[in-house]
Amino acid sequence: MARLVMKFGGTSVANIERIRNVARHVQREVEAGYDVAVVVSAMSGKTNELVGWCTDASKLYDKREYDAVVASGEQVTSGLLAIALQEMGIPARSWQGWQIPIKTSDAHGSARIEGIDGSRLLEGFSRKEVAVVAGFQGIHEATGRLTTLGRGGSDTSAVAVAAAIGAERCDIYTDVDGVYTTDPRIVPKARRLDRVAFEEMLEMASLGAKVLQVRSVELAMVHKVPTFVRSSFDDPANPQPGTLICDEEDIVEQQVVTGIAFSKDEAQITLRDVADKPGVAAAIFVPLADANINVDMIIQVVSDDARSTDLTFTVPGADFDRARAILEKSREQIGFASLQGASDVVKISAIGIGMRSHAGVAARAFKALADKGINIRAITTSEIKFSVLIDAEYTELAVRTLHTLYGLDKA
Repeated sequence: MARLVMKFGGTSVANIERIRNVARHVQREVEAGYDVAVVVSAMSGKTNELVGWCTDASKLYDKREYDAVVASGEQVTSGLLAIALQEMGIPARSWQGWQIPIKTSDAHGSARIEGIDGSRLLEGFSRKEVAVVAGFQGIHEATGRLTTLGRGGSDTSAVAVAAAIGAERCDIYTDVDGVYTTDPRIVPKARRLDRVAFEEMLEMASLGAKVLQVRSVELAMVHKVPTFVRSSFDDPANPQPGTLICDEEDIVEQQVVTGIAFSKDEAQITLRDVADKPGVAAAIFVPLADANINVDMIIQVVSDDARSTDLTFTVPGADFDRARAILEKSREQIGFASLQGASDVVKISAIGIGMRSHAGVAARAFKALADKGINIRAITTSEIKFSVLIDAEYTELAVRTLHTLYGLDKA
Protein backbone atom coordinates (compact mmCIF):
# COMPACT_ATOMS: atom_id res chain seq x y z
CA MET A 1 0.00 0.00 0.00
CA ALA A 2 1.24 3.53 -0.81
CA ARG A 3 2.60 5.54 2.11
CA LEU A 4 2.11 9.23 2.78
CA VAL A 5 3.55 11.70 5.31
CA MET A 6 1.43 14.70 6.31
CA LYS A 7 2.92 17.53 8.37
CA PHE A 8 0.87 20.18 10.20
CA GLY A 9 2.35 23.38 11.62
CA GLY A 10 1.47 25.31 14.76
CA THR A 11 -1.39 27.38 13.35
CA SER A 12 -2.95 24.19 11.94
CA VAL A 13 -3.12 22.64 15.43
CA ALA A 14 -3.69 25.84 17.42
CA ASN A 15 -6.67 24.49 19.38
CA ILE A 16 -8.85 21.41 19.71
CA GLU A 17 -11.17 22.43 16.87
CA ARG A 18 -8.19 22.92 14.54
CA ILE A 19 -6.85 19.52 15.62
CA ARG A 20 -10.21 17.96 14.73
CA ASN A 21 -9.95 19.63 11.32
CA VAL A 22 -6.49 18.10 10.88
CA ALA A 23 -7.97 14.72 11.76
CA ARG A 24 -10.48 15.14 8.91
CA HIS A 25 -7.61 15.79 6.48
CA VAL A 26 -5.95 12.61 7.71
CA GLN A 27 -9.22 10.68 7.42
CA ARG A 28 -9.49 11.69 3.76
CA GLU A 29 -6.09 10.20 2.94
CA VAL A 30 -6.72 7.04 4.99
CA GLU A 31 -9.97 6.49 3.10
CA ALA A 32 -8.05 7.02 -0.15
CA GLY A 33 -6.01 3.94 0.75
CA TYR A 34 -2.78 5.42 2.13
CA ASP A 35 -0.74 4.28 5.10
CA VAL A 36 -0.33 7.62 6.85
CA ALA A 37 2.29 9.09 9.16
CA VAL A 38 1.41 12.52 10.52
CA VAL A 39 4.11 14.85 11.86
CA VAL A 40 2.91 17.68 14.08
CA SER A 41 4.31 20.89 15.53
CA ALA A 42 3.47 22.37 18.91
CA MET A 43 0.22 24.35 19.16
CA SER A 44 0.65 27.94 17.95
CA GLY A 45 2.53 30.08 20.50
CA LYS A 46 3.36 27.15 22.77
CA THR A 47 7.06 26.87 21.82
CA ASN A 48 7.58 30.58 22.48
CA GLU A 49 5.95 30.16 25.87
CA LEU A 50 8.19 27.21 26.74
CA VAL A 51 11.31 29.09 25.59
CA GLY A 52 10.21 32.01 27.76
CA TRP A 53 9.94 29.76 30.77
CA CYS A 54 13.51 28.53 30.20
CA THR A 55 14.92 32.06 30.00
CA ASP A 56 12.91 33.10 33.07
CA ALA A 57 14.38 30.19 34.99
CA SER A 58 17.95 31.05 33.95
CA LYS A 59 19.57 33.27 31.33
CA LEU A 60 22.39 30.71 31.08
CA TYR A 61 20.22 27.61 30.91
CA ASP A 62 21.53 24.11 30.18
CA LYS A 63 20.68 23.45 26.52
CA ARG A 64 20.05 19.78 27.25
CA GLU A 65 17.33 20.72 29.72
CA TYR A 66 16.06 23.40 27.33
CA ASP A 67 15.44 20.64 24.77
CA ALA A 68 13.61 18.56 27.37
CA VAL A 69 11.28 21.51 28.03
CA VAL A 70 10.59 22.81 24.51
CA ALA A 71 10.06 19.34 23.00
CA SER A 72 7.04 18.85 25.27
CA GLY A 73 4.88 21.05 23.01
CA GLU A 74 4.96 18.52 20.18
CA GLN A 75 4.35 15.67 22.63
CA VAL A 76 1.06 17.28 23.70
CA THR A 77 -0.08 17.85 20.11
CA SER A 78 0.73 14.32 18.96
CA GLY A 79 -1.26 12.83 21.82
CA LEU A 80 -4.25 15.11 21.20
CA LEU A 81 -4.35 14.32 17.47
CA ALA A 82 -4.14 10.59 18.18
CA ILE A 83 -7.12 10.96 20.54
CA ALA A 84 -9.09 12.92 17.92
CA LEU A 85 -8.42 10.25 15.27
CA GLN A 86 -9.44 7.47 17.65
CA GLU A 87 -12.67 9.37 18.38
CA MET A 88 -13.39 9.22 14.62
CA GLY A 89 -12.86 5.47 14.59
CA ILE A 90 -9.37 5.61 13.03
CA PRO A 91 -6.70 3.50 14.80
CA ALA A 92 -3.82 5.81 15.75
CA ARG A 93 -0.99 6.15 18.23
CA SER A 94 1.46 8.92 19.08
CA TRP A 95 5.22 8.56 18.68
CA GLN A 96 7.93 10.67 20.29
CA GLY A 97 11.22 11.10 18.47
CA TRP A 98 13.11 8.79 20.82
CA GLN A 99 10.55 6.00 20.42
CA ILE A 100 10.97 5.59 16.65
CA PRO A 101 13.93 6.44 17.06
CA ILE A 102 14.97 9.58 15.16
CA LYS A 103 18.74 9.65 15.77
CA THR A 104 20.44 13.05 15.80
CA SER A 105 23.70 14.81 16.58
CA ASP A 106 24.21 16.20 20.07
CA ALA A 107 23.97 19.88 19.06
CA HIS A 108 21.15 20.64 21.49
CA GLY A 109 18.71 23.24 20.16
CA SER A 110 19.90 22.78 16.58
CA ALA A 111 20.57 19.06 16.15
CA ARG A 112 20.79 17.42 12.73
CA ILE A 113 19.13 14.13 11.88
CA GLU A 114 21.65 11.34 11.37
CA GLY A 115 19.26 8.45 10.76
CA ILE A 116 15.75 7.09 11.25
CA ASP A 117 14.70 3.48 11.74
CA GLY A 118 11.23 3.37 10.20
CA SER A 119 10.55 -0.30 11.00
CA ARG A 120 8.34 0.40 14.03
CA LEU A 121 6.17 2.79 12.01
CA LEU A 122 5.84 0.15 9.27
CA GLU A 123 4.76 -2.40 11.89
CA GLY A 124 2.01 0.03 12.90
CA PHE A 125 0.92 0.35 9.26
CA SER A 126 0.50 -3.43 9.14
CA ARG A 127 -2.10 -2.98 11.89
CA LYS A 128 -3.81 -0.18 9.85
CA GLU A 129 -2.62 2.30 12.44
CA VAL A 130 -1.95 5.98 11.73
CA ALA A 131 1.39 7.09 13.19
CA VAL A 132 1.24 10.54 14.81
CA VAL A 133 4.84 11.69 15.18
CA ALA A 134 6.02 14.55 17.39
CA GLY A 135 8.09 16.73 15.06
CA PHE A 136 11.11 18.89 15.91
CA GLN A 137 12.71 16.27 18.15
CA GLY A 138 14.97 13.24 18.23
CA ILE A 139 17.52 11.51 20.43
CA HIS A 140 21.31 11.47 20.62
CA GLU A 141 22.01 7.78 20.83
CA ALA A 142 25.29 7.88 22.77
CA THR A 143 23.98 10.07 25.60
CA GLY A 144 20.33 9.01 25.47
CA ARG A 145 19.37 12.69 25.67
CA LEU A 146 16.38 14.18 23.89
CA THR A 147 17.34 16.75 21.23
CA THR A 148 15.52 19.39 19.15
CA LEU A 149 16.15 20.41 15.55
CA GLY A 150 15.79 24.19 15.70
CA ARG A 151 12.95 26.45 14.59
CA GLY A 152 10.91 24.92 11.77
CA GLY A 153 12.41 21.54 12.58
CA SER A 154 9.09 19.72 12.16
CA ASP A 155 9.38 20.25 8.39
CA THR A 156 12.72 18.45 8.51
CA SER A 157 11.25 15.68 10.68
CA ALA A 158 8.47 15.13 8.14
CA VAL A 159 10.74 14.89 5.09
CA ALA A 160 13.17 12.62 6.95
CA VAL A 161 10.34 10.30 8.04
CA ALA A 162 9.05 10.24 4.45
CA ALA A 163 12.48 9.18 3.20
CA ALA A 164 12.83 6.56 5.94
CA ILE A 165 9.51 4.82 5.20
CA GLY A 166 9.65 5.19 1.40
CA ALA A 167 6.63 7.50 1.24
CA GLU A 168 5.09 8.38 -2.11
CA ARG A 169 5.21 12.04 -1.11
CA CYS A 170 5.32 14.44 1.84
CA ASP A 171 2.52 17.01 2.24
CA ILE A 172 3.46 20.07 4.33
CA TYR A 173 0.27 21.75 5.56
CA THR A 174 0.56 25.35 6.69
CA ASP A 175 -1.46 28.56 6.80
CA VAL A 176 -0.80 29.37 3.12
CA ASP A 177 -2.02 27.40 0.11
CA GLY A 178 1.35 27.03 -1.59
CA VAL A 179 4.53 28.80 -2.65
CA TYR A 180 4.01 32.23 -4.22
CA THR A 181 6.13 34.25 -6.64
CA THR A 182 6.69 36.63 -3.72
CA ASP A 183 4.95 37.71 -0.51
CA PRO A 184 1.31 38.50 -1.46
CA ARG A 185 1.16 41.03 1.37
CA ILE A 186 3.64 43.18 -0.55
CA VAL A 187 2.59 42.31 -4.11
CA PRO A 188 -1.15 41.58 -4.36
CA LYS A 189 -0.58 40.24 -7.89
CA ALA A 190 1.73 37.50 -6.62
CA ARG A 191 0.74 34.09 -7.97
CA ARG A 192 0.74 30.64 -6.45
CA LEU A 193 3.21 28.41 -8.29
CA ASP A 194 2.09 24.95 -9.40
CA ARG A 195 5.63 23.56 -9.27
CA VAL A 196 9.00 24.68 -7.97
CA ALA A 197 12.33 22.88 -8.45
CA PHE A 198 14.16 21.67 -5.34
CA GLU A 199 17.10 23.99 -6.08
CA GLU A 200 14.82 27.00 -6.47
CA MET A 201 13.00 26.24 -3.23
CA LEU A 202 16.31 25.79 -1.44
CA GLU A 203 17.42 29.25 -2.56
CA MET A 204 14.04 30.79 -1.73
CA ALA A 205 14.01 29.26 1.75
CA SER A 206 17.56 30.42 2.50
CA LEU A 207 16.93 33.92 1.14
CA GLY A 208 13.91 34.87 3.20
CA ALA A 209 10.88 32.82 2.09
CA LYS A 210 9.41 31.39 5.32
CA VAL A 211 7.34 28.58 3.80
CA LEU A 212 9.79 25.72 4.48
CA GLN A 213 12.85 25.19 6.66
CA VAL A 214 16.05 25.09 4.55
CA ARG A 215 17.18 21.72 5.95
CA SER A 216 13.86 20.10 5.01
CA VAL A 217 14.33 21.16 1.37
CA GLU A 218 17.90 19.81 1.39
CA LEU A 219 16.66 16.43 2.61
CA ALA A 220 13.83 16.35 0.07
CA MET A 221 16.30 17.08 -2.73
CA VAL A 222 18.89 14.51 -1.60
CA HIS A 223 16.30 11.75 -1.10
CA LYS A 224 14.09 12.85 -4.03
CA VAL A 225 10.97 13.13 -1.89
CA PRO A 226 8.20 14.95 -3.82
CA THR A 227 6.91 17.55 -1.36
CA PHE A 228 3.64 19.49 -1.52
CA VAL A 229 3.01 22.77 0.31
CA ARG A 230 -0.73 22.92 1.05
CA SER A 231 -3.19 24.76 3.29
CA SER A 232 -4.72 23.08 6.32
CA PHE A 233 -7.47 25.72 6.18
CA ASP A 234 -8.92 24.22 2.99
CA ASP A 235 -12.09 22.17 3.26
CA PRO A 236 -10.81 18.64 4.08
CA ALA A 237 -13.38 17.24 1.63
CA ASN A 238 -12.18 19.48 -1.22
CA PRO A 239 -8.55 20.55 -0.72
CA GLN A 240 -6.60 22.69 -3.18
CA PRO A 241 -3.57 21.14 -4.92
CA GLY A 242 -0.94 23.45 -3.40
CA THR A 243 2.60 23.70 -4.79
CA LEU A 244 4.75 20.68 -5.66
CA ILE A 245 8.49 20.85 -4.86
CA CYS A 246 10.13 18.42 -7.28
CA ASP A 247 13.03 17.64 -9.59
CA GLU A 248 13.87 20.16 -12.29
CA GLU A 249 13.11 17.53 -14.97
CA ASP A 250 9.51 17.36 -13.77
CA ILE A 251 8.89 21.01 -14.67
CA VAL A 252 7.81 21.37 -18.29
CA GLU A 253 7.84 25.18 -18.65
CA GLN A 254 10.69 26.93 -16.90
CA GLN A 255 10.47 30.67 -16.37
CA VAL A 256 13.66 32.69 -16.33
CA VAL A 257 12.78 33.96 -12.84
CA THR A 258 10.46 31.92 -10.62
CA GLY A 259 10.21 34.15 -7.58
CA ILE A 260 11.42 37.21 -5.66
CA ALA A 261 12.49 36.72 -2.04
CA PHE A 262 13.58 39.25 0.53
CA SER A 263 15.24 39.14 3.94
CA LYS A 264 15.04 41.98 6.44
CA ASP A 265 17.26 40.16 8.93
CA GLU A 266 20.44 41.66 7.45
CA ALA A 267 23.21 43.96 8.66
CA GLN A 268 26.17 45.44 6.79
CA ILE A 269 29.68 45.82 8.20
CA THR A 270 32.51 47.75 6.51
CA LEU A 271 36.13 47.66 7.67
CA ARG A 272 38.11 50.69 6.40
CA ASP A 273 41.81 50.71 5.48
CA VAL A 274 42.50 47.05 6.15
CA ALA A 275 46.08 45.98 5.36
CA ASP A 276 46.10 44.17 2.00
CA LYS A 277 48.25 41.16 2.89
CA PRO A 278 47.90 37.38 3.25
CA GLY A 279 46.08 36.18 6.35
CA VAL A 280 43.94 39.25 6.94
CA ALA A 281 40.76 37.70 5.53
CA ALA A 282 41.26 34.70 7.80
CA ALA A 283 41.79 36.99 10.79
CA ILE A 284 38.41 38.59 10.03
CA PHE A 285 36.25 35.64 9.10
CA VAL A 286 37.60 32.75 11.20
CA PRO A 287 36.57 34.33 14.55
CA LEU A 288 33.12 35.04 13.10
CA ALA A 289 32.81 31.44 11.90
CA ASP A 290 33.94 30.17 15.32
CA ALA A 291 31.08 32.20 16.81
CA ASN A 292 28.64 30.56 14.33
CA ILE A 293 27.99 33.88 12.57
CA ASN A 294 27.20 33.40 8.89
CA VAL A 295 28.84 35.89 6.52
CA ASP A 296 27.40 36.77 3.12
CA MET A 297 27.84 39.26 0.25
CA ILE A 298 31.58 39.98 0.67
CA ILE A 299 32.98 42.95 -1.31
CA GLN A 300 36.64 44.02 -1.33
CA VAL A 301 37.86 47.32 -2.79
CA VAL A 302 41.65 47.68 -3.04
CA SER A 303 43.16 51.17 -2.81
CA ASP A 304 45.25 52.71 -5.60
CA ASP A 305 48.52 51.98 -3.79
CA ALA A 306 47.47 48.31 -3.34
CA ARG A 307 48.55 48.48 0.30
CA SER A 308 45.14 48.74 1.95
CA THR A 309 41.59 47.70 1.20
CA ASP A 310 38.01 48.35 2.31
CA LEU A 311 36.11 45.15 3.10
CA THR A 312 32.30 45.06 3.23
CA PHE A 313 30.15 42.05 4.14
CA THR A 314 26.77 41.19 5.60
CA VAL A 315 25.77 39.16 8.65
CA PRO A 316 22.34 38.24 10.08
CA GLY A 317 20.77 41.22 11.81
CA ALA A 318 20.49 39.29 15.08
CA ASP A 319 24.29 38.80 15.08
CA PHE A 320 25.18 42.42 14.22
CA ASP A 321 26.26 43.59 17.68
CA ARG A 322 28.05 40.34 18.45
CA ALA A 323 29.97 40.49 15.15
CA ARG A 324 31.07 44.08 15.78
CA ALA A 325 32.27 43.18 19.27
CA ILE A 326 34.31 40.24 17.93
CA LEU A 327 35.92 42.41 15.23
CA GLU A 328 36.72 45.25 17.64
CA LYS A 329 38.39 42.73 19.93
CA SER A 330 40.59 41.62 17.01
CA ARG A 331 41.31 45.16 15.75
CA GLU A 332 45.08 44.99 16.33
CA GLN A 333 45.44 41.59 14.68
CA ILE A 334 43.32 42.61 11.67
CA GLY A 335 44.72 46.15 11.46
CA PHE A 336 41.70 48.14 10.27
CA ALA A 337 41.33 51.89 10.74
CA SER A 338 37.61 52.02 11.45
CA LEU A 339 34.45 49.90 11.50
CA GLN A 340 31.17 51.13 10.05
CA GLY A 341 27.86 49.32 10.23
CA ALA A 342 24.24 49.55 9.17
CA SER A 343 21.23 47.49 10.18
CA ASP A 344 18.62 49.36 8.11
CA VAL A 345 19.27 47.22 5.02
CA VAL A 346 17.42 44.44 3.22
CA LYS A 347 18.50 41.71 0.82
CA ILE A 348 16.33 41.28 -2.30
CA SER A 349 16.83 38.12 -4.37
CA ALA A 350 15.58 36.83 -7.73
CA ILE A 351 15.58 33.04 -8.13
CA GLY A 352 15.03 30.89 -11.21
CA ILE A 353 16.57 27.82 -12.84
CA GLY A 354 15.94 29.54 -16.18
CA MET A 355 18.84 31.90 -15.42
CA ARG A 356 21.24 29.14 -16.43
CA SER A 357 20.36 29.59 -20.09
CA HIS A 358 19.66 33.34 -20.23
CA ALA A 359 22.23 36.15 -20.23
CA GLY A 360 21.68 39.64 -18.82
CA VAL A 361 19.02 38.68 -16.27
CA ALA A 362 20.71 40.52 -13.39
CA ALA A 363 21.70 43.49 -15.57
CA ARG A 364 18.03 44.16 -16.32
CA ALA A 365 17.32 44.30 -12.59
CA PHE A 366 20.16 46.71 -11.91
CA LYS A 367 18.83 49.11 -14.55
CA ALA A 368 15.24 48.81 -13.32
CA LEU A 369 16.28 49.56 -9.74
CA ALA A 370 18.43 52.49 -10.88
CA ASP A 371 15.47 53.92 -12.79
CA LYS A 372 13.52 53.89 -9.49
CA GLY A 373 16.35 55.70 -7.70
CA ILE A 374 17.31 52.65 -5.62
CA ASN A 375 21.02 52.42 -4.78
CA ILE A 376 22.63 48.97 -4.59
CA ARG A 377 25.05 48.52 -1.69
CA ALA A 378 26.24 44.98 -2.52
CA ILE A 379 25.64 42.17 -5.03
CA THR A 380 26.05 38.39 -4.97
CA THR A 381 25.23 35.90 -7.72
CA SER A 382 25.04 32.17 -8.28
CA GLU A 383 23.95 30.00 -11.19
CA ILE A 384 20.23 30.33 -10.43
CA LYS A 385 19.92 33.51 -8.35
CA PHE A 386 21.25 36.98 -7.69
CA SER A 387 20.86 39.14 -4.58
CA VAL A 388 21.21 42.87 -3.99
CA LEU A 389 21.54 44.71 -0.71
CA ILE A 390 19.58 47.97 -0.55
CA ASP A 391 18.27 50.43 2.03
CA ALA A 392 15.33 48.92 3.92
CA GLU A 393 13.02 51.86 3.11
CA TYR A 394 12.94 50.73 -0.54
CA THR A 395 11.96 47.11 0.18
CA GLU A 396 8.41 47.15 -1.18
CA LEU A 397 9.30 49.29 -4.20
CA ALA A 398 12.20 46.99 -5.12
CA VAL A 399 10.18 43.78 -4.74
CA ARG A 400 7.32 45.15 -6.83
CA THR A 401 9.69 46.48 -9.48
CA LEU A 402 11.45 43.12 -9.97
CA HIS A 403 8.21 41.15 -9.76
CA THR A 404 6.81 43.18 -12.66
CA LEU A 405 10.12 43.25 -14.58
CA TYR A 406 10.24 39.47 -14.89
CA GLY A 407 6.59 39.04 -15.83
CA LEU A 408 5.48 37.48 -12.56
CA ASP A 409 2.41 39.74 -12.36
CA LYS A 410 0.78 38.02 -15.30
CA ALA A 411 -2.28 35.85 -14.68
